Amino acid sequence: MDEAAVRLWVKTEPFVVGTLAIPPPARFGLRYLRRVSAYARTRAGEGGFPRLSWPAWRRIACGKLQVGRDLAWLYFEMFDGLVPRSPEERLERAEVESGCASEDELEKQRDKLSVDTLQFLLFLFIQQLNKISLRTSLIGEEWPCPRSTVQSPDLIGRSNGRNKNWNDCSHREFVRNHLSDMLELLLDPDQLSASAHCAQTGRVSPEAVRALSFLIEGTVGQAGKIYSLHELALWSPLQAESGFSKRTETFSFAKLETWLRACLTGNPFGISACLRSGKKLAWAQQVEGATKRARIACSARAVPKVPRMVVMSQVYKQTLAKSSDTLVGAHVKIHRCNESFIYLLSPLRSVTIEKCRNSTFVLGPVETAVHLHGCDDVRVIAVCRRLSVSSTTDCTFHILTPTRPLILAGNRGVTFAPFHTHYPMLEDHMGRTGLATLPNRWDRPMTVCRENGQDGAGDFRLLAPSEFYVFVVPFEMEGDTTEIPGGLPPAYQKALGQRERQIRIWQKMVKEAGLTKDQRKEFQVLVENKFNEWLIDTGHRQQLDSLVPPEAVSKQAAG
Repeated sequence: MDEAAVRLWVKTEPFVVGTLAIPPPARFGLRYLRRVSAYARTRAGEGGFPRLSWPAWRRIACGKLQVGRDLAWLYFEMFDGLVPRSPEERLERAEVESGCASEDELEKQRDKLSVDTLQFLLFLFIQQLNKISLRTSLIGEEWPCPRSTVQSPDLIGRSNGRNKNWNDCSHREFVRNHLSDMLELLLDPDQLSASAHCAQTGRVSPEAVRALSFLIEGTVGQAGKIYSLHELALWSPLQAESGFSKRTETFSFAKLETWLRACLTGNPFGISACLRSGKKLAWAQQVEGATKRARIACSARAVPKVPRMVVMSQVYKQTLAKSSDTLVGAHVKIHRCNESFIYLLSPLRSVTIEKCRNSTFVLGPVETAVHLHGCDDVRVIAVCRRLSVSSTTDCTFHILTPTRPLILAGNRGVTFAPFHTHYPMLEDHMGRTGLATLPNRWDRPMTVCRENGQDGAGDFRLLAPSEFYVFVVPFEMEGDTTEIPGGLPPAYQKALGQRERQIRIWQKMVKEAGLTKDQRKEFQVLVENKFNEWLIDTGHRQQLDSLVPPEAVSKQAAG
């Protein structure tokens, strides 16, 4: 590293993927988390520190924080999903889980899991990002109503409780405003006392700064290489500024905080930078001029280990398709798209779909999470590690997921159904994201809309087998996948078989009806007319028309 100006920024991923879009439990505030920190350290020999085991966290969450068991596991599992692991490791864990014959056996496997204690405390603390402020609610800046929030044209809008997960300005302000609290949370509890200013004279361990690297990274000068926070803080030319003492091998709390505040700047790889200086993307099947307001862009430059940002906004009555390296491992935000069919057939890091209507989204395997908010009459078809939905109406989800789908606040008419499509590269993409066909918990949604996180019935249903049809991806690609990964649940497979038998019976009846040539032509016209009526009534006609290349449409019109 060449000695030059240091720039630090808040990572996007912990907030985009790692925070639930609901107010957190009341006891996730600093006061209680400090107690959790102290308790975990005193139970170092029982899986409390420096690694927090699932049994230890379950005991703390349920006994000390009064959090339901399911919600305790949800937060533990969410954080564990953010820990960098190879696809092979994730597939191996999926195989172990799928081999469990009972819930007790599954729990025994979970008892072997552990996470970094200090990083997990920070993870719990940043759930405050979506905490609702009574004061700002009363003056109209924040209100828990899905239809009342207004976003500015830059897609990130005001700092309100409904779009903070994708607002990197909110991420930076949250960290800046709570930096002292987070550093205090990472201190050894022995350094704290009743004095509110005691922490300012404390010493921060290198392990604590390493934990803070979960949220902050940076660079030096114009080199472009990304370093974790602890690498920069321990770099010899910066030790005087960061407050590191070689004698004690610790950091001065006051100097470290001052250095962090001075160096903290905007994320050069966040959504704001993407919208400001990102490059426009070209898409297969995109009709030029169909909607001048549509904006589709990605981060201006790719950086190793930093996921790209891809933003799609205001796509209207189009069919868009893409499978490319640009999408691989990207965080994707789809915003205000209406009456469209969008295919993103690459392995993705995360997907957020917000304020879309009457549209279908077919996604490649999503390594972390798919989240929908404020959508109406939307269909999502995806293999993903996690699905969460909030403030949606009449949306259908055909998913394959190893975790329970999360139903957050404000939903009506949610329908879950088994994953029902494939494309040639699907299984290869699943392997690259560490997603397996088992376990598959698509039919076990969890309602998380109350503070204690208890399970509830929620407003959802499972798609009836009689309503089930497979979905065909209408594009040719190279690859080996020729069927739906993992197959279909027996009831749905049986319904398809019955429908196929009915079609064969009908075809046989037509063949044996003894129709004349003219009658057959008349019957064919009648069937085609009924089919076209069905296409129009269901909206499928628009999709079929949009799949025809513009040149072919022009030739048909000219003919």
